[in-house]
Amino acid sequence: MIKVLIVDDDPFIRESLQVILDLDPELTVAGTCPDGHAAFQYAGEHPVDVVLMDIRMPVCDGVEGTRKLKSLPLPPAVLILTTFDDDQYIIEALRSGANGYLLKNVPPSRIVSSIKTVHEGSLLVHPDIARKLAGLVGTGSLPSSQASEEAEALRQKQLADMGLTPAEQHVVQLIAEGKSNKEIAAVLFFSEGTVKNYISVILGKLELRDRTQIAIFYLKM
Repeated sequence: MIKVLIVDDDPFIRESLQVILDLDPELTVAGTCPDGHAAFQYAGEHPVDVVLMDIRMPVCDGVEGTRKLKSLPLPPAVLILTTFDDDQYIIEALRSGANGYLLKNVPPSRIVSSIKTVHEGSLLVHPDIARKLAGLVGTGSLPSSQASEEAEALRQKQLADMGLTPAEQHVVQLIAEGKSNKEIAAVLFFSEGTVKNYISVILGKLELRDRTQIAIFYLKM
């Protein structure tokens, strides 16, 4: 059973999300909180697997709340609720260790599946947000096709200089695109176990902690 903490300053949204999540037999709502600091306090006292976190809240927003949660001895996965105009918030949430990003207009079934995805340890980034991040972190605007290709070639060269094989470079790129282990396995015709082994090797070579850091590292190159 996956224990979920819902964090949103709107009580109606908290109640609605609780009703949606409680319908799934694999999820249970451990509690609800109105801001990031309250979530940090709750998670410090109660076992929580995944925090479903709104990004714009008074008192303590989702970025600061994520930072606080990730400082706990046993930090939960954090799934951020966001909109397309939250660009800067998204970048800061990435840096704070968020495990995924969910657009607020997605159907209930997507919310449930996304919670399960981040609980499994996968990074969840909507492809449109991933493309935005690539532009924002790099040039400050979405790159042209030619500029994007040149940036990609430069990234691959830098990764090769760091000792990554072509297959490992491809895994890094797919992680940055927000693909799960299962999706990466399908693209590269690997087993999920092989993908996990590749990720472990990549983390060691790049001296990074988790998938989120791999994505940030790649997008900032």
